[in-house]
Amino acid sequence: MRKSFALLIVGLVLVMGLVGCGSKSQEDVKEALNKKMEEITGYKANATLTLQTGNEPQDYSIDIWHNKPDFYRVHLKSDNKEQSQMILRNKEGVFVITPALNKSFRFQSDWPENSSQAYLYESLVKDILDDDKSKFSQTDTTYVFETKTNYQNNKTLPIQEITINKKDLSPVMVKVMDQDRQPLVQVEFNGFEFDSKFDKDAFDLEKNKTSAELDTPTMAQPADAKLTVLYPEYTPGMELIEEKRVKTDSGERIVLTYAGEKSFTLFEEVSTVLPASAPVFVDGEPVDLGFTVGVLTENALSWSYGGVDFYLASQDLSQEEMYEIARSVQGQAIK
Repeated sequence: MRKSFALLIVGLVLVMGLVGCGSKSQEDVKEALNKKMEEITGYKANATLTLQTGNEPQDYSIDIWHNKPDFYRVHLKSDNKEQSQMILRNKEGVFVITPALNKSFRFQSDWPENSSQAYLYESLVKDILDDDKSKFSQTDTTYVFETKTNYQNNKTLPIQEITINKKDLSPVMVKVMDQDRQPLVQVEFNGFEFDSKFDKDAFDLEKNKTSAELDTPTMAQPADAKLTVLYPEYTPGMELIEEKRVKTDSGERIVLTYAGEKSFTLFEEVSTVLPASAPVFVDGEPVDLGFTVGVLTENALSWSYGGVDFYLASQDLSQEEMYEIARSVQGQAIK
């Protein structure tokens, strides 16, 4: 009888141990993610970026390459290929390429370090590891972390939900939320490959410029095209006091002047396709606006979208405020 009882106890212990194998603590998963980051040599991924703002969501596809320690290639494309940009980091610096306009800018920048990046694996892992107050849950197939974000120029998206695949610790989904916990940015990973092999010239500027140009039609409008004015939806404490059209050598420029608690000026004009040339060095930082990548300096933020160049200048606004206003020009107001 005692022997049977002892065997029963041993059996129960074994069963309980097997049941527990599918679950790990938050610290166990963090430790595993940290180890994963130390071991991998890089990755290739593709994802769908959805901006959940305005009446209709906007979808973009993203191809992401990373080769340790600091080579990156991120290609952002709209479904109709009208909007296409590439961020490239190699030993020569950081480049932003807009193939439809033959534009390429070179930055002396530490991008993507020191700021959250919803589509970069190492950034997601860093945010998970750095947040001691993160929330943790799990399903049969995934681990889910809710952490704070670390956006340098956008404090209105403070929370993110990161879903990780239990099987190989690859990312599944990222939702970036506002203060009301509404997801405004979503990244759904469609494919993820660790320890990818890259050709020697995989991160070469000229090779990537050429491939991006072949993949993207020229999108600039005719110089004499009539511009449709786009107004920012987010202008806290400010109102439009003047709107004018100015003739230029290449067409016309729209000038919108806002004043109130603070002031700024927004310029809009038709983009021009530049002749093929070397990248222009920019004393600023590349900034992800969601729908495009802009150039941020101390007192200005510029970007191109839909065949139009935008330039927002202000002596009063902080970089964060310029960022929020710029995002809202596309009908994506941050409330």
